Amino acid sequence: MSDLKIAVLGVGMMGADHVARITSRISGARVVVVNDYLTDKAEAVAAGVPGCRAVGDPLDAIADPEVDAVVIATPGSTHEKQLLACLEHGKPVLCEKPLTTDVETSLAVVKREAELGKRLIQVGFMRRFDHEYAQLKALLDAGEFGEALVLHCAHRNPAVPPNFDSAIIVRDSLVHEVDVARFLFGEEIASVQIIRPAANPGAPQGLQDPQIAIFKTVSGKHVDVEVFVTTGVAYEVRTELVGEKGSAMIGLDVGLVRKTSPGSWGGQITPSFKERFGQAYDTEFQRWVDAVARGGTTGDYTDGPTAWDGYAAAAVCEAGVESLNTGLPVEVTLADRGSIEGA
Repeated sequence: MSDLKIAVLGVGMMGADHVARITSRISGARVVVVNDYLTDKAEAVAAGVPGCRAVGDPLDAIADPEVDAVVIATPGSTHEKQLLACLEHGKPVLCEKPLTTDVETSLAVVKREAELGKRLIQVGFMRRFDHEYAQLKALLDAGEFGEALVLHCAHRNPAVPPNFDSAIIVRDSLVHEVDVARFLFGEEIASVQIIRPAANPGAPQGLQDPQIAIFKTVSGKHVDVEVFVTTGVAYEVRTELVGEKGSAMIGLDVGLVRKTSPGSWGGQITPSFKERFGQAYDTEFQRWVDAVARGGTTGDYTDGPTAWDGYAAAAVCEAGVESLNTGLPVEVTLADRGSIEGA
């Protein structure tokens, strides 16, 4: 079979990284079209990829007859229109989170895809493809820990872009732990509460950082998350599962541990998400490309988080932003999945 020909929309830090990934580390695919609202940036990226060209309008890039599939790495506010265009043209799409920026449009995308009768959308929750998360999920499903009871998570960044506000911390950072909890426990989140501890003096004025999130799942399981995005230190993501018969922790960065005189010891902390989850991104993309190649016969062009997963995460985050403002637990409102055939 010939290589899958991909258009990448948005070639900022994330999108450019995906172009490099597909070009150098993913088999069975190549980037033929790139798009960005910064046309000079798109032209520069295209010039570095053999056989690739820049297209000025993202909708034209999606409709381009040379393009088989699409990667969306544009700002979240553009996703709805671009996803609907992918569905209109019947093109598989890997969309970086969020699916869309609000619950109503996310649900509309879920329903439109369901009407087509085939899964074309995969959402970029890459942690599901990380070796450590995959191992933890496999042990959990095998009954290694008995009944899962509690999940403790920490999500720390050294810094965030200047446009980050307190609500973006929920929608852009905490959203990963939302998906992790749903993935590991295999059930929906019923309520969320955001607690506001004393703000980091080093954070930008007005930014509520850190935040503590508490989730309760539909069966009563407990999840707590520390989100701290202005640590000034490094990138740390840890998850501890506590169950009836034991516990397990991932994300400890246990590489080389050195001991030196006089009586000190230490190691290396992951500097950014690209190093911590590089393998996960590579696995995610390779499995997506392989799934798209199979999709012509199965009608399912995904091998990971679906449009429903993106919608469910958006619903939890919306409740989280409400709780951020009130300090109170907020119930998560979800549509009846059973009433949406194919969702």
